[in-house]
Amino acid sequence: MKVHYDNEIDALYIKLGTKKPEGVIEISEGINIDTTSEGKIIGIEILDASKKIDIKTILSYSLELDKKSLTQKIA
Repeated sequence: MKVHYDNEIDALYIKLGTKKPEGVIEISEGINIDTTSEGKIIGIEILDASKKIDIKTILSYSLELDKKSLTQKIA
C-alpha cells in the first residue's frame, strides 16, 4: 500500500494494487474507488482531503507485529 498526498490540490490517494484502474465508483462527493474489470479495489482517491479526514493521522502510521509470527523455529 502506498499513500500519496498532494497538498497543492488537497488530494489523497491510497494505492492498494499495481494494476491500472479500469473503473471508478464514486461513493460520495469527492471520494472515489478505483477498480479493476474484475471488481477488485486498487485505489482510493479523496478530494478536499483535509476537510474530510485528519491528514496527520493518515500520513503517520504504526505497525504492530506479533513476536511469535516473527520468530523462526530452527530445527
